[in-house]
Amino acid sequence: MDISAGRVTRRTFLGGAGLVAAAGLAACGNGGGGGSSSDDSNRSGNVYWLNFKPEMDGAIQDLAKKYMDKYPNVKVKITTAASGTYEQTLTSEMDKSDAPTLFVIGNTVGVREWGDYAMDLKDTDIAKLLSTEDYNLSDDSGKLVSIPYCYECFGIVVNPDLVKKAGHSVDEIKDFASLKAVVEDMHKKAAANGFDAFVATDMDSSSSWRVTGHLTNLALFYEARDDGGWKEAPSTIKGTYLPNYKNLYDLAINNSTVEPSSLATGGHDPLTQFTDGKAAFFFTGTFGYADIKDKVPNAVCIPYYGGVEGEEKAALNCGTENCWAISDNASDEDKKATMDFMCWLVSDSEAAQTLVDQLGVLPYKDAPESADPFYAQEQTYEDRGNYIMTWNFSYTPNVDEFRSNLVSALNAYNDSPSDSTWEGVRTAFVDGWAEQYKKAHG
Repeated sequence: MDISAGRVTRRTFLGGAGLVAAAGLAACGNGGGGGSSSDDSNRSGNVYWLNFKPEMDGAIQDLAKKYMDKYPNVKVKITTAASGTYEQTLTSEMDKSDAPTLFVIGNTVGVREWGDYAMDLKDTDIAKLLSTEDYNLSDDSGKLVSIPYCYECFGIVVNPDLVKKAGHSVDEIKDFASLKAVVEDMHKKAAANGFDAFVATDMDSSSSWRVTGHLTNLALFYEARDDGGWKEAPSTIKGTYLPNYKNLYDLAINNSTVEPSSLATGGHDPLTQFTDGKAAFFFTGTFGYADIKDKVPNAVCIPYYGGVEGEEKAALNCGTENCWAISDNASDEDKKATMDFMCWLVSDSEAAQTLVDQLGVLPYKDAPESADPFYAQEQTYEDRGNYIMTWNFSYTPNVDEFRSNLVSALNAYNDSPSDSTWEGVRTAFVDGWAEQYKKAHG
């Protein structure tokens, strides 16, 4: 995969998705380590999935129940880590006697820290079902540590009806200058219109990841591109594009339904503000479409614009940090049970459809197509020759601590915006990266 070029397309990721559907969805066969027995009725063992994505907890708990009804000798347990606590929860759970058999290793930092715990997935049944190998994660020895289970795109999701009611069109927005003009005009007219530009950019743990994780990709993508594309986390970053991050961040917090000083404690429910028509712009993506489609079915997703030269040719931020790993410390029976469960999730027609509805796109040959329009919109950008903003925020070292420190700095800035408080953000971002890299690498 050429990270610097950013041309891993949705079509590439989908591969043969849907092509085998006419012939019926296949279950895992006998090939590869951890494969299924031909006699499915004899399935047994324990599966413990430590889930990374809180938004899909309800759906996958239901799938676990269905699987246990189908295979009563298999026990499936799913624990979902609270937002921003996955690394901490994984560390705690892996020390227990009944440690997770299925967990997430989502980037090169994770491979370095957790790769020794992972079973080699090369040539296993689940790996053979993949439609692309572009997002597989391997260690230095070539061991296939983890494989993706979804592909996501994010940016600024917009309610075009509200933009139109405010006297504008989404088509006007081509770069930061045009975005700023529309957003500031909408905010100025908010009282008269009955809605504002941006939803609340809450900084509590349930929402801060939107700006301490995803939005940081605006700065990190362009810096990585200048460096020729990162293959692993750099020990230091320059923060060259942090002013562009600030441009978009300021635009969001200063043209919103709430005052910046109220963001620290959260509780404003930005999702409901968007779905109830209280604001037109929202930092989210494909992973959030299921929550907004009923009330804003014609929502569109546009790129991050922060004033970078040439950004009118940008597309969405696309990639994944959602990669499954199987614990190598599990018993052979539990490894096999976990492999069988994974194969069922991506190849059983109902289970795979549930995951597609939750996740958007599954990188598996037997998975159904996604109805999420944000993927189609991304493909339109790509067809025009726009560059994907590949995920470089996933290289963040010691991610939970890095983001926590960035939250504190942003809250200080929100409470009293000035050059000096923004310097605290710069320190948390640039110096904080180097500090956390040293902690992660010794």
